[in-house]
Parts: sequence; C-alpha cells; structure tokens
Amino acid sequence: MHKTGKIPLAIVDDHPMILEGLKALLQDHTTFQVFSFTKGTALLDFIQENVVDVVLLDMVLNDGNGLHFCKSIKQKSPNTIVIALSNQAERSIIFQFLQNGGNGYILKNADAQEILLCIQKALEGNLALSNEVQEIMLQQPSNSYEVPRLTKREHQILQAIANGHTSAEIADTLFISIITVETHRRNLLQKFKARNMAELVKIAIEHKLID
Repeated sequence: MHKTGKIPLAIVDDHPMILEGLKALLQDHTTFQVFSFTKGTALLDFIQENVVDVVLLDMVLNDGNGLHFCKSIKQKSPNTIVIALSNQAERSIIFQFLQNGGNGYILKNADAQEILLCIQKALEGNLALSNEVQEIMLQQPSNSYEVPRLTKREHQILQAIANGHTSAEIADTLFISIITVETHRRNLLQKFKARNMAELVKIAIEHKLID
C-alpha cells in the first residue's frame, strides 16, 4: 500500500469535460489518488519520478497515439496497469493495444459503474474489457476488408483531406491545432492500413465513407 493508503491512478485525455468527469467519478471513491494529464509526454515524465498503479489512456492525444504511449509506459514502468479509454472500436486497434502491453480497453460510452468494474478487474490481474469491447473481440473476423469505424472528427478530417485541404487549413476550419490534425492523419493511415494519403482517400471513397 502507498503512503497515502490510496492507489495512484492517472487519467490522460485532452478533452477537459471527459477529464473532469472521470476525476469527479474516481475521486468520489476514496480508494484512488487521482492525477490528470492532457498530454502523453507529461505522463511519461511523471512516471519517471512517481509510482502510478493505473493509467486510463485516451487513444488519440494532441501529442501522439495511445498505442505508442502504452508501449512507452510499459517500458518505463512494467507493473503499471494501462487501460485504454477510447472512442475507437476497431477490433484491430484493440488487439494492437493489448499486444503493446495494455491491460484493458473501455469504450467511452461505458457507464461509470462499468468503468469502475473494469479498473477493479485489472487491479485483480484480469484483462479488463468493457461489455461492448468483449462483443467486438468475440466477432469472427471475416477475410473481407474490415471497414474502419470513424469518429465524427475523423470523418471531418478525412473529408477535408479528400477535398485537398492542407493540415493548416483543416486546423483553421475546425479550430484545432496542426499537431492534432497530423495525429488524426497518422491514425487514419493506421486505421485504413494505407501507405499514403492518396491510398487512404481511394479506400474511403470505395467504401462510401466520404463523398
């Protein structure tokens, strides 16, 4: 047990409302000492000096990708439990996260009780998957191409790329940083298993994901 008698838990998410909501939920439970970060790099710096037992990690952050951050956290602190808390519901991404050392995966539409249950499962040494993630994992993968599910923001960026807009133009239009646009571009390439933007747009048009 730690000096405070509480389990140190870190939340990494760049959406203030989600961050505040999770902090409120977890601080109500006297079990946890909660730390919050909007950047993955800030968490990596923090765990150099401090013990963190559990990390709730968003998959798309302004300064990088949750898959890479999971790997880095595990390299620096192998005993830290890392659970994804994400809107990304692709089977391939969930698999990759778990292969990178992740201990669980929760979709952001899970309710408070389910989130707490998953954290408890992970602390007991079990794989912590929210109900919807369990259903996705049980689906038999078909040999046909698995069309990625896009978030609203990813769809906006993909459409803008198809329309020939630059990252700077997309950032201005959507009131987000260029780094965020670039992160989404990398994630979209990964989701579609595309080698470049031209191939990404071609696949998206073939599957009628964009006009």
